[in-house]
Amino acid sequence: MKITILGTGTSCGVPVLGCQCEVCRSGDPLDHRLRCSILVETEQTRILVDIGPDFRLQMMPQPFRRIDAILITHAHYDHMGGMDDIRPYCQFGDVNVYADRLARQGMLQMLPYCFEANRYPGVPAIGLHEISAGHAFRIGDVDILPVEVMHGKMPILGYRFGCFTYITDMKTIALDQEQLLRGTEILIVNALRFDRPHHSHQLVDDAISFARRIGARQTWLTHLCHDVGLHREVNMHRLPHDIQLAYDNQIIFI
Repeated sequence: MKITILGTGTSCGVPVLGCQCEVCRSGDPLDHRLRCSILVETEQTRILVDIGPDFRLQMMPQPFRRIDAILITHAHYDHMGGMDDIRPYCQFGDVNVYADRLARQGMLQMLPYCFEANRYPGVPAIGLHEISAGHAFRIGDVDILPVEVMHGKMPILGYRFGCFTYITDMKTIALDQEQLLRGTEILIVNALRFDRPHHSHQLVDDAISFARRIGARQTWLTHLCHDVGLHREVNMHRLPHDIQLAYDNQIIFI
């Protein structure tokens, strides 16, 4: 399985418009972060997790071929604001999108023209499927287990693919859901910054504690804001070797 990390930034991305901090002024491409998304691929199957407003830019360097499924974590714009840009992929057939009830409702509100009885010619052809936490399903040769995490007071989904788990925008997780993630070997999980607690996102220490509890062998931190610090300095001096900041266009083979 090949994991391509398409974006590792928060809702504003990095650099942040108008910001003059050292991270936003950095010339190191590792400090440039588009909105969060990953691409999960086997020889047979291609799955996108989240489709933010940077989707078109993120996919330009990727081979142009069918996307078998789009998994949505939750109905915030930075995680599904690029849905209209799937139009070129519809030449391969309808694009199947999987979301929980809240995210499904959000999509119907954001893209009503895609689901009208008499659709305008050329709008995205979307097959919208409702899923729920704890109920596994399969896309091609990939088994997927949705898991509920809390984004503040909002329930959202993380996804487990065998020994690999992807979670973004988590603040807390219930014990029964955490137990579903025990045995994860490779973890990508959100960590906003080191200090100043946030009402709906965990910090780096929270992410480290979570990774330790589920026994992850290697953890990559995502959904990073500019306050997290310079990529190279943080990875070298502030994090253990098995827990590192992820970066855009990083590839992980499992």
